[in-house]
Amino acid sequence: MLRALPLPARFSHPARSLLVVLLCSSLPWSAAAAQPATAASAPVLRIQGSNTIGAELGPALVAGLFAQQGLHQVRVENGTAANEQRVVGLDAQGRQVVAEISAHGSSTGFVALQEGKADLAASSRPIKDSEVAALAAQGDLRSPQAEQVIAIDGLAVILHPDNPLRALSLEQLARVFAGEVKTWEELGGRGGAIHLYARDAQSGTFDTFNELVLKPQGKALAATARRYESSGQLSSAVTQDPAGIGFIGLPYVRKAKPLAISSGESQPMPPEPSLVATEDYPLSRRLFFYNPPQQPGPWVKALVEFAHSPDGQKVVAQNGFIAQEVQAVRVEPRPDMPPGYLNLAREAQRLSVNFRFQEGSALLDNKAQRDVERVLAYLREHGKLESSLVLVGFGDPKQDKERSTLLSKLRAMAVRRELAKGGATFREIVGQGDALPVAANNGEEGRIKNRRVEVWVY
Repeated sequence: MLRALPLPARFSHPARSLLVVLLCSSLPWSAAAAQPATAASAPVLRIQGSNTIGAELGPALVAGLFAQQGLHQVRVENGTAANEQRVVGLDAQGRQVVAEISAHGSSTGFVALQEGKADLAASSRPIKDSEVAALAAQGDLRSPQAEQVIAIDGLAVILHPDNPLRALSLEQLARVFAGEVKTWEELGGRGGAIHLYARDAQSGTFDTFNELVLKPQGKALAATARRYESSGQLSSAVTQDPAGIGFIGLPYVRKAKPLAISSGESQPMPPEPSLVATEDYPLSRRLFFYNPPQQPGPWVKALVEFAHSPDGQKVVAQNGFIAQEVQAVRVEPRPDMPPGYLNLAREAQRLSVNFRFQEGSALLDNKAQRDVERVLAYLREHGKLESSLVLVGFGDPKQDKERSTLLSKLRAMAVRRELAKGGATFREIVGQGDALPVAANNGEEGRIKNRRVEVWVY
C-alpha cells in the first residue's frame, strides 16, 4: 500500500514532491510507520563517519529536517556506544521515526557505505582515490550527485589561553608536531617542553592536518602525541595544559587560544569566519556528506536538500561552523596589494566566496557549481545583477608571467560564463596572475588553492 507523509505547507516544493513519495512498503519509512512509538523502530537514516560532523552538526541537521517535516517531540539521545547518537521524532499518529549517527572517524563512513551499513558517509576531508575505487559499484562518489559540501570548517591550532605565542607558519607547525621542535623557547615563547595533542588515526581532522601540514614537509606525527577520538575532549585537555598544543575543528576551540597561521608567502591569518568562508585561511577545509548516486533513498535526498537550504545552513552556523551564505565584506587595504586590487579594497566589497576548480581542469568544482546559484541569489536580492560585479582571477607561478596572468583571467572568464547564464553583467574581469598567494606554491595542494576567482561588488 502507498503511504504519504504529511508535510507542512512551508516545506519547499522539491522536498514536498520527494517526501510525498515516502510510499512503498519497501522503504525504511514504512518500517518505522509499522511500529508503535514505544517499540524499537528501524532507522530511516544511517549516517557514519566524521566525529567533527557527527558529534553535533549531523544530529542537528537531522533534527532540523525532522522538525521541518512536521515531526514532533524531536530529540537527540545517546546510542549504545560512545560517539553514537539517535535522532528520534514522532509523526502525527505517534509513530516513531529514527535516524542513527555513528561518529568514529571519516574513513569509517566509507567502509560503512561499502558494507551497506550506512546511507550517508560524513567526512571532514575529500574522499580518497582508494575509497572512490572501492565504492565504484555504487556510482561515481566524486560526482555532483554524490559529493555534498555541507559546511566550511577550519582547523584551529590551539594553545593554553595563557600561552603568549601568536602565530606560526605551516613549516614550523610541521616541525612541532613531528617532535623536532621540543620546547616553547625554540619558538620564542616560554613554558619548557611542548606537549602534543592530536586526533586519532581514523579522524578526518587528523587526515586534513596530515595532508595540509605534515606530508608537504615530509614529516610524520610524533609518537609522543596524545591521541583523542573526541574533539571536545582534546580541546578540554589543551585548555588545561599550559604546555599543550593541539589541532581541532573551529567549533571546538571553546576556551583555548587559536593561533594565526601562514603558508608560504601568505600573511599570517587567524581562523576568522570571513577567511575560512573563502577558504583563504591555510587550514580551512570542507565538510562533506557522500551518498551513493545510484538510487539514493528519499530520506537521503531530503537531508541533502535540507543541508544545502538556507534553513540547513542556519543550523550549520548555529553549531559553530561556517555557513555557505554569501555576504559582502570590507577588505583592509594593504601596501603589498597590486594597484588595481588596492583600488577594489578601497572602493568595493568582496563576497565571502571563492570559486575553485576541479583538479587539472577549467571546470568549476562541485561546491563552485552550487555557489553560482548562491551568488546569483545574493545579487538579485541586493539589486546588483547589472554592471556591479568585478571578477578577479588568481593562479600559481608559471615560467612566463604573462601566461600566469592569462590563465588567471581565463579562470575568471569561466566563472563569468556561469554567472551570465543567470543574468549577471560585469563591470570588469581581471587576471592577477600569481599575486597575493594564500598557500605555498611548492606543492600541488597549495597551487590548486591559489587557482581561484574572487567576486567583488560595487
